[in-house]
Amino acid sequence: MALYNLNINGKSQQVDVDPNTPMLWVLRDHLDLVGTKFGCGIAQCGACTIHLDGNAVRSCQLPVSAAEDSKITTIEGLSEAGDHPVQKAWIEHDVPQCGYCQAGQIMSAAALLAQNPSPSDTDIDNAMNGNICRCGTYTRIKAAIHTASQNL
Repeated sequence: MALYNLNINGKSQQVDVDPNTPMLWVLRDHLDLVGTKFGCGIAQCGACTIHLDGNAVRSCQLPVSAAEDSKITTIEGLSEAGDHPVQKAWIEHDVPQCGYCQAGQIMSAAALLAQNPSPSDTDIDNAMNGNICRCGTYTRIKAAIHTASQNL
């Protein structure tokens, strides 16, 4: 066990965990931030996506020891009121179906738009590749990202 000081959603958090503990489980089990979902555990589905220094990363494969000196943002920290342009566009386009992948999808889309505020369809496809939606709402996701880009 080791003591880690983390910057999560703009707040300092301290956890005493094994250095190899994935950030997903630090967030969910130690800090009660359960918006980040467990999907596959092998970084292939995107449900666990968070931001690490503004970049979309899969928290299920990110050891806490690699995140200590970084700014971490979860779905809970994306927007306190749930009014981030991506979140609003998700509602406007009725993207959620079962909702399980939504936190990861939204976090990936928000990271894309932070780096590229006017993405092409190809840019969106590349950035969202690996975020699996079992309900198949990919066309709505793409439309929502375009709408969000107009409202940044």
